[in-house]
Amino acid sequence: MSIQLDREELRLLLQAKSVKTGKFTLASGKESDLYVDCRVTTLDSRGAVLVGRVLHALLREKEEQLGISIGSLGGLTMGADPITLAVSMSSSIARDTPPVQAFVVRKEPKGHGRGKRIEGNFIPTQPIVVVDDVITTGGSTLKAIEAIEEEGGKVAFALILVDRSEGGREAIESKGYPVVAAFTRADLV
Repeated sequence: MSIQLDREELRLLLQAKSVKTGKFTLASGKESDLYVDCRVTTLDSRGAVLVGRVLHALLREKEEQLGISIGSLGGLTMGADPITLAVSMSSSIARDTPPVQAFVVRKEPKGHGRGKRIEGNFIPTQPIVVVDDVITTGGSTLKAIEAIEEEGGKVAFALILVDRSEGGREAIESKGYPVVAAFTRADLV
């Protein structure tokens, strides 16, 4: 199946399940006429497959463009978690050598045990991709980048499912991190 067909099916699924219009207060505190709850799509069995395929293709395309080899990807829990796992599974299914590994960035360091902020298969010795489901201001993506870099990782770029086109891309890119988004507001509304 072609990636274009997967992308179109994913766009339709996002529109049907995740995109809501009305009056909403966002995590940033801003009011908006658009709410995108990607978790309803990323935690859907078919949605997860499509997210994995589409974002894996975007990851490999950007990786080739930059001439790098990504070791692992992850982002701030919880929005990034199902996306990260779907992309890493698609990498394994595609028989990438080696497959891209997945990790999770906690909002706060764990209060017990080793007090870790990053869980899973974090590979700080190779370029890393930060993942997010939706960007509005870019704040949660930048928070994840900060945590990754505090643990010795070097973020190559941000891989985003939906860019709401409200300044997040510009905020992230102004810090030197390219943004690759599968969809923008215009694609979904």
